[in-house]
Amino acid sequence: MANEDGIKEDGGFLDRLVGGDEAAFDAFVLRFQRKVVNICLRFLHNPEDAEDTAQDVFVEAYRALPGFRREAELSTWIYRIAVSKSLDQLRKKKRKKKDDGGRGIGGEELDDIPAGPSWNPDRRFEERERALALQRALDALPEKQRIAVTLSKYEGLGNAEIAAVLGTTTVSVDSLIYRAGENLRRILRRQIARRGPGGGSR
Repeated sequence: MANEDGIKEDGGFLDRLVGGDEAAFDAFVLRFQRKVVNICLRFLHNPEDAEDTAQDVFVEAYRALPGFRREAELSTWIYRIAVSKSLDQLRKKKRKKKDDGGRGIGGEELDDIPAGPSWNPDRRFEERERALALQRALDALPEKQRIAVTLSKYEGLGNAEIAAVLGTTTVSVDSLIYRAGENLRRILRRQIARRGPGGGSR
């Protein structure tokens, strides 16, 4: 069975994939689909938008595979497309002035939690509010900082992988993640200050 390492090392598989073999492409999609959807969801916060954008990612990948440079990692290559397509979709939504209201960060989970002795609705609400506050702070970061911290902290990519996705160095990624952390703390402090002593969200 093909996996990420196997895809990279198996030249025959790569030949078939780049040559347009449908079975090879199906294996490629199977291997990376969940990760691509997750990346799209991290940026778009809407499951339907994430699924649609992930489809666009693989359509773009299929078209671009004949020009794939074999010195690159397939994982890095497909993640780069996923980030690019997600940001394109965000820009389109901003141009149309559509606001999804923070959906995708716990927005649909409250209804799925069964009532029981261990379920605390007040605590659940507070957790959701914190998640929404953090997501708003992430959305306010400069683009490269947001990409770096999202891929690192939420998708578990190493700095070398993130550097390849961004076309930069690991030292630059270290700096981006550090500055993102500083900015997130500053933004969250401002959010808390705006809420005032009561702590309630508006």
